[in-house]
Amino acid sequence: MDQPPQPEIRIGDRERREVDARLQQAQADGMLTLLEYDERAAACWAARTRSELDALTSDLPQSDQAETTVLPVDPPAPGPAEAPPAGLARRVVGGVVTAALVGTGLYLGAQVITADDGVSVFGSGVVQVGADQQRVEVGMLFGSIRVVVPDDVRVRPSGTVIFGSTRCEEACRPGPGLREVVVDADGGFGSVNIMRQSELDRGEFGDRDRNSDRDDDSDDDD
Repeated sequence: MDQPPQPEIRIGDRERREVDARLQQAQADGMLTLLEYDERAAACWAARTRSELDALTSDLPQSDQAETTVLPVDPPAPGPAEAPPAGLARRVVGGVVTAALVGTGLYLGAQVITADDGVSVFGSGVVQVGADQQRVEVGMLFGSIRVVVPDDVRVRPSGTVIFGSTRCEEACRPGPGLREVVVDADGGFGSVNIMRQSELDRGEFGDRDRNSDRDDDSDDDD
């Protein structure tokens, strides 16, 4: 004797909401027209069994079979590097300049202090080169120093003078029978003046200094 068919299990609003959500998504994706959605939504909320609900979505793809394409996203291009604030840049530059000046001062101070033949600091000095000397070491810092050599000497200046000058005109000119003397002058913020004894006797050195001062004044007026 055949068994009577089992009645279908009834469904509730939870199942109806799930199916309606699928119908709404299908309509948003263009699978259903608005009219088709309205018809199926009305049938969904009137359904009483699972088979009635399944019939409404049987021609729609399963939600878990929908393919999701993930497009590669390029990383954002790096923007221009931010410039440091103007105040910070000025402080950095100022610190570098200060450190450079301090380092230069220390270096020059060490060179000046170790000069063997003459040193002038915050003043002026004169170094007389002997007849048998071949090398002279002088140092100057915030001052001036005069080096007087014999007339039979041609001077070859060397050393480093920062923010200052080394003058050597007649004494540095080559000539027959002249022996060479190296004048190693280091210092800063001043001048080193090298001359022969005959220049000093003729007073040309003082005239040259006065002419130089006038030239400096003329440059300032311009």
